[in-house]
Amino acid sequence: MSIEANSPMPAGSFADRILRRGPLEAIATTIIAAGVVMLMQPFLLTLYSWSFATTLFGTVMFTIVSKVRE
Repeated sequence: MSIEANSPMPAGSFADRILRRGPLEAIATTIIAAGVVMLMQPFLLTLYSWSFATTLFGTVMFTIVSKVRE
């Protein structure tokens, strides 16, 4: 039995589907957006205080994830 080059990949585990560039970039972008929203809200000083760290974490995560396989 030969394996064709164009055959579909077998179903992988849940981690294999999640640990790909697309979903991780979406998560990183959501974290960046949450940091910006935290920065602009006028109600809670705690959220404002953590906004820079949240935005920075999302940016670093996006930079790292952009190197992950497709």
